Amino acid sequence: MNLPLLNSVTAFVWAEADMLDHGEYAAWLDLWSPTGHYIVPIDPDTTDFDNTLNYAHDNAGMRSARVARLTSGESVSTQPMARTVRSVSRLRVIAEDGDTVTLRGAQDLREFRKENLHQYTADVTWTLVKNGPGDGAWRIQRKVLRLINSTDTLLGIGFIL
Repeated sequence: MNLPLLNSVTAFVWAEADMLDHGEYAAWLDLWSPTGHYIVPIDPDTTDFDNTLNYAHDNAGMRSARVARLTSGESVSTQPMARTVRSVSRLRVIAEDGDTVTLRGAQDLREFRKENLHQYTADVTWTLVKNGPGDGAWRIQRKVLRLINSTDTLLGIGFIL
């Protein structure tokens, strides 16, 4: 086990979770590779995200649009803003190839909005790439959240999973 690598990618995904929980969406957008994809499939077993229905299948433009909707105050599904707390655990490097690392973990997210508490639990896979030659910063190339109860309808989520 490459403990320094695991520590580095763990710190990265923990920082991502903290940014999302505290509404630091501009900083969150900066974590992404320009060609990265954020994917939340409906079918947790699918691997063909381009040809199946997804809750989210966002490229850079769609991620920016999603953040704009969340922060504009104009979308009914985001008012009032949800308060979220997510825990990311069980992190494991499952592949490493040069400047690309694939990491798998669990995410438990609690959302409080309009006096209701909801829980969303997911298996998450991150594919991280180095920002550039000689730069130690990670960027998200792909993030796939497989909700364990994905066949239940997500009702107007006002946050990013």
